[in-house]
Amino acid sequence: MKVLVGDIGGTKTALAIVSSETGPRGLTNEKHFVSSQYDSVDEIIHAYLDDAAVQIDAICLVVAGPVIDGKAVITNLPWVMEEEHLAAKFNVMRANLLNDLEGMAYAVPILNDEDVFTLSAGVPVSGGSIAVLAPGTGLGEAYLTKDSATYCAHASEGGHASFSPINALQIELLEFLQHKKGLEHVSMERVCSGSLGIPNLYAFLKETGKHPEPEWLAKKLTEGADMAPVIFGAAQTSELCAATLHLFCSILAVEAGNHALKILATGGIYLGGGIPPRILEELQKPEFLATLRRKGRFEGLLTKMPVKVILNTKAPLMGAGAYGLR
Repeated sequence: MKVLVGDIGGTKTALAIVSSETGPRGLTNEKHFVSSQYDSVDEIIHAYLDDAAVQIDAICLVVAGPVIDGKAVITNLPWVMEEEHLAAKFNVMRANLLNDLEGMAYAVPILNDEDVFTLSAGVPVSGGSIAVLAPGTGLGEAYLTKDSATYCAHASEGGHASFSPINALQIELLEFLQHKKGLEHVSMERVCSGSLGIPNLYAFLKETGKHPEPEWLAKKLTEGADMAPVIFGAAQTSELCAATLHLFCSILAVEAGNHALKILATGGIYLGGGIPPRILEELQKPEFLATLRRKGRFEGLLTKMPVKVILNTKAPLMGAGAYGLR
């Protein structure tokens, strides 16, 4: 059996083939496409199959957006995808659409030691639930539960739940975003992501006068559209950037602990997405785990939960393969 797997995003799309012989980690014929250059995912799949010259039996795609009743609308693209349409269009036995974090979650049980960086080995419970958080462009959240011998992933939109500050600085941040920036609803994604969170934290620390913005940094930030890489890169030389990164990690730690408690993640907490691998040095500082675990009477329970960073960028494709080959 051969399954076409894909990671469909607003910026780029990756497609590959997995088979019963190679398993979900055995990605072949992997190709990347600029999403905006195509009018639909159908066009990308046609281009891929014409070039690969391979016969497929099924399709499994992970998409950047919610999947409801077999339908998905891609964030930042005017694409609508439907499982029934894809199955009929490409004459396959089935087509599956998974939320991108759901797809990443399906990869967790098949990750190897080299695919992750362990922040805390903990004492995992066999078959215990697993929490997955992925701060990148946005903030995705999902989780896994085990039914008999198989883990099942569950999508969520937890990144859009309300931001809950834990100290005076974070309370001030919430008030700044509500009153100065006019945000009626301040979601976790507004303070814990690359496209929204990092710029909001930076603006808060700068505009409230907590840390001055040096002229060289202001100039550098105007040169690129994405502030996050500049801020991460300047954390060693700029007090403002260092404070932004520190605040980001504190908020991420709190949310990871919250998510883990809500699903009782005795199987572990996995941090995916584009940001965690780039800030490993900061995540390894004792304060990150201490903040994650600071939940009063449940600190001991959280201390036993493994905490790992997903390093393998192909995890969403592998997760699609794991689901598609079931």
